[in-house]
Amino acid sequence: MSLTAQFRHPPDTDSGLTHSLPQLDGDYVLLTPVDLMTRDDTWINKEDMLHSFDRLPTAIDDAQQRALVNNYFKKQLNRNPAAKEIAAAKTRAITHFPELIDYYIKLKEDTREQARATSLSKTEDTQRVLVTQVKAAARDLEAKTDLFQKPWTSYDEALNAAATFKRYVEDMDGYKVINRGDGKPFASEAEVQAFFGLLLQPSRFDVNREPNNDRGPVDFKLSAGAHDKSLIEFKLAKSSSLARNLKNQVAIYEKANQTKNSVKVIICYTAADISKTSRVLGDLGLDKGPAAHSVVVVDARADDKPSASKV
Repeated sequence: MSLTAQFRHPPDTDSGLTHSLPQLDGDYVLLTPVDLMTRDDTWINKEDMLHSFDRLPTAIDDAQQRALVNNYFKKQLNRNPAAKEIAAAKTRAITHFPELIDYYIKLKEDTREQARATSLSKTEDTQRVLVTQVKAAARDLEAKTDLFQKPWTSYDEALNAAATFKRYVEDMDGYKVINRGDGKPFASEAEVQAFFGLLLQPSRFDVNREPNNDRGPVDFKLSAGAHDKSLIEFKLAKSSSLARNLKNQVAIYEKANQTKNSVKVIICYTAADISKTSRVLGDLGLDKGPAAHSVVVVDARADDKPSASKV
């Protein structure tokens, strides 16, 4: 299939370019221009506006209006407000004084050069993490494992995918691929999830990333029809909510997705992560019996995998 695009630059000039779309398994692939790629929020967004709130009143030229905004905001807070209460007060102030949105947009326009630099940096990081490293991992997995060669249920596939990922990270130097390259691990669950999700693309099952059934998005749902559904949920061991999420969150996701099959994958980057995970699993009774089969602990440490020649 060919796609013809017409560009007018400069305005009095026409030029026609024809692009051939790539195909994958009989489907056409629409490519995102590299300068539009990002994994984060856009340069202008609500969270950043709240984060920048303290700078907005000072941008108001009218001293009386500036005082009104500051007084309104302060009246929304008690003596020792929590972070959520402060954020809520900022939202109410912006709702009450919508002109603050204009000041925020002007503030971002004045720093547009920073936006370009930030966008370029994020685009390059996205290219490296989600393209270069994933391609290397995909080739490595195909050469070293049989991840996508066996027909079975969605739960079998989920368990095998997690177990293969664990074996690849721990025993086949895969930990080098899921680390950033400068020795630092992924900083968030979202990056680990995105990496694993791209490796799941060849699966014969319907793989959905973060489907939301009104109880929050689970990381992955593998399914084949209405009666064969399984979930995969990733957690970083360092998370302060690890125990709470393992105890309650996954059960909620299972009920919302009408399945009892789920696999919990816990990523550990340090010895402290390993110890913490072992303690939490023991406290929750997930370290033995049938429950233990659904938990996969991935040791992604870089300091405990010496070369065989040095052992």
